[in-house]
Amino acid sequence: MHASGSSLQDDLSGRIVRFFFLNEVKGRRSMLKKFKDLTEKEILAIAIGAEEEDGRIYGEFADALRDEYPSTAQMFEEMREEEAVHRDRLIAMFRQRFGEHIPLIRRENVKGFLQRRPVWLVRPLGVKVARKQAELMELEAQRFYHKAASRTADASTRELLNQLADEERKHTQTAGELEEKHLTASAKEAEEASHKKLFLLQVVQPGLAGLMDGSVSTLAPLFAAAFASQKSSEAFLVGLAASIGAGISMAFSEGLSDDGSLTGRGSPWLRGGVTGLMTTAGGIGHTMPFLIRNFHAATLVAVIVVAIELGIISYVRHRYMDTPFLQAAFQVIVGGLLVFLTGWLIGSA
Repeated sequence: MHASGSSLQDDLSGRIVRFFFLNEVKGRRSMLKKFKDLTEKEILAIAIGAEEEDGRIYGEFADALRDEYPSTAQMFEEMREEEAVHRDRLIAMFRQRFGEHIPLIRRENVKGFLQRRPVWLVRPLGVKVARKQAELMELEAQRFYHKAASRTADASTRELLNQLADEERKHTQTAGELEEKHLTASAKEAEEASHKKLFLLQVVQPGLAGLMDGSVSTLAPLFAAAFASQKSSEAFLVGLAASIGAGISMAFSEGLSDDGSLTGRGSPWLRGGVTGLMTTAGGIGHTMPFLIRNFHAATLVAVIVVAIELGIISYVRHRYMDTPFLQAAFQVIVGGLLVFLTGWLIGSA
C-alpha cells in the first residue's frame, strides 16, 4: 500500500512538473511580438541590434578562418565593416526621431525570424558553412528591411530602410565581388591546400590509423581462433567481437587524446567516430569470409581479403601521407605478416 501511494505521488509530481514546463514554454511563445504590432521605434531598434549582431558574426567568421583561409577572412572583415556602417546610419536616424534610449528588443523577440544555429561558435569552422550562413543572413536582412519599410510612415525612415534593403539585395553581388577581389588564383590555391591539410588532419589520418589497427590487430585473434577450432562459425564470432571491440576502444582513445583546439585536428567526436568506424571496417573485412561454412575455403578467401586490405592501406599512405609506395607496402605487409603468423602459431599450438 505504501509503495502504491509512493508511486502515485511520484506520478502526480511528474504531471505537475510537465504542466508547469509546458505552460512556461507556451508563455514564452505568447510573449513574442507580432511584426505587425511593432512600433517604428521598435523596428529601428531591432534593425540596429540586427546589424550589430550580424557584424559580430562576420567578425567571428573572419577570426575563425584567418589562419587557414586568410583571403576569405578578409572578405568577411569587409562585410563586418559594411554592417557597422549600416548600424551607424540607423543609430543616427533613431537619435533624430526618438532620442538616445534604444529599447532592448531583438529579432528573437519577434515572430517570423529564422532561428539560427550558432555555427560561428564551432571550431574549426568550415569555410563553406560560413559562406552559406552569410548568404542566409543577407537574404533575411533584405526581407526584414522590405517589410519594415512597408510598416513605416515617416518618409525619411522609409527611405533609409528601402536603401538598406537595396544594399542587402546587392550584398550577394558584393560578396561575389569581394570573393573575386580576395580569392585570386594564388589565394584559392593556398586555401585549397589548407582545406586539403584540414581534411588530412581531421579525416584521413584518424581513418588510416583506424583502418591499420583494425586490419592488423584483429588478425591474431581471428586466425588463432580459426586454426584452433577449425570451425568457420567460431572464427567469425571471434573476429566480429574483436573488430567491434577494437572499434569502440580506438574511438574513445582517439576522441579523448586531443580536443583539437590547439592542433587544428578538428572535433574529437568526428575523429573518434572516423577512427572507430574504420577500425571496425578493417577487422570486419577479413572476418566476413568465415560466413562460408567450408573452413578451408573461408580461410583462403580471408587471406586474399587481408592482402587486398594491406594493399589499400599502402596506397592510402602513399597517396595522402607522401610515403613512397614500396616503403609503405613493405612496412604494412611486414607488420601484417608478423601478426598473422602470431595468430597461426598460437592457434596451431
